[in-house]
Amino acid sequence: MENIIHKLPVQPIALHSKTKSSKTTKSSNQTFSQILDQETSKQTRLTISKHAGIRMSERKISIEQDVWDQIEIKVNEAKRQGVKDSLVLLKNAAMIISAKNNTVVTVMDRQEAGSQIFTKIDGTIILE
Repeated sequence: MENIIHKLPVQPIALHSKTKSSKTTKSSNQTFSQILDQETSKQTRLTISKHAGIRMSERKISIEQDVWDQIEIKVNEAKRQGVKDSLVLLKNAAMIISAKNNTVVTVMDRQEAGSQIFTKIDGTIILE
């Protein structure tokens, strides 16, 4: 009797911790489109650069929280449409916001903005 030996290809063994496998199980229950919708619907908060904070303080510009909330919504909407840097015009202020970085770059009062030339922006948001 002849012995035949078949060699099986060697497969690496991957060890998973329990937390990792539960994460995998949890996310595998969701479709890609559900995960994408969740991630894109997350609203990211704006940060104010040091420069913009100084300008707001020097120019005594204050913006109410509900207005900040509206700005964040519109900046995120603009970001989804491909805008990277936007001019945001308010009743009392104008600001340049990097949608790409979610950062307020600079702020000025609305009268000062009337005599400025804004360059390197690819979107404008007007909130009255």
